[in-house]
Amino acid sequence: MKTFPIVHHVFFWLKNPGSEVERDQLIAGIKKLKGIETVNNLHVGIAAKTEKRDVIDNSWSVSELMYFKDLKAQAIYQSHPLHLEFIENCGHLWSKVLVYDIEEV
Repeated sequence: MKTFPIVHHVFFWLKNPGSEVERDQLIAGIKKLKGIETVNNLHVGIAAKTEKRDVIDNSWSVSELMYFKDLKAQAIYQSHPLHLEFIENCGHLWSKVLVYDIEEV
């Protein structure tokens, strides 16, 4: 049995990518999402300074990676007050968001 087969991976592009203050504000907002009971694990990061290759996209500013036990748990996260508060409080910081939802096989 897979422990956390649903992965929610989100990439954020900041409106002001050079602002460490805004980046840190977004990171702090994301970390609060760990308070949602259905979030089993949360990883927050910035683009690693790996070698330049054609297959690497490091144009984004901040990433969140979450794990859920099932699709119902992920749906609860989507409508949870903490998630809605995060969007309201931090939405002005990003210019683009890209989401990859993955189901383990």
